[in-house]
Amino acid sequence: ASALVPVDADIQIKGSENPYVSRGGLKLKGALDFFSLNVEGMAALDVGASTGGFTDCLLQAGARAVFAVDVAYGQLAWKLREDPRVTVIERTNIRHYNGAGLTEKPSLAVIDVSFISLATVIPAVLPHLGDSARILALIKPQFEARREEVGKNGVVEDAAVQERVVREIASLCQSLGLRVEGTCASPLLGPAGNKEFFILARKINGYGN
Repeated sequence: ASALVPVDADIQIKGSENPYVSRGGLKLKGALDFFSLNVEGMAALDVGASTGGFTDCLLQAGARAVFAVDVAYGQLAWKLREDPRVTVIERTNIRHYNGAGLTEKPSLAVIDVSFISLATVIPAVLPHLGDSARILALIKPQFEARREEVGKNGVVEDAAVQERVVREIASLCQSLGLRVEGTCASPLLGPAGNKEFFILARKINGYGN
């Protein structure tokens, strides 16, 4: 059995320059290092790819292929769009995704979405992943908390609310047949100053499909 890491566990980023196309890459790199997650040779699904910070991080960490899914169009950085390891799946809402463009079932999904709860996204992702696949999702309390818990500036400042949200997402994962392998704080705040968190979970015993 694995224990949850306290959500205030710190991740340190070495160096000051960003080697990725967006700061999202720094967030994911911090989580990969924290969890000692080796993605070398993996095929991964990037849900909410946007500019491609997560995709860029995965490729630089040795991922073999990344399927980059986003509801928008034209946001993915050109260098990633031109990379033969990247399959661009745009104008695609993950809630209604039928798997078009996937040539295999990835062994890892990374998730960075906004204005939608992970309670809606994670169940939609699971059918597209292989057995024993992992999910590494960025938890954004401002999109999970109750409306009255979010400040006027869109920031959830109450640590108790932040921690409850993380527990709720962990419980959701368990209810979907996933084993929660850990949680940690993101090394960077969100654009508005929100503290964000990562959760790592894994499909087990054929469940979570």
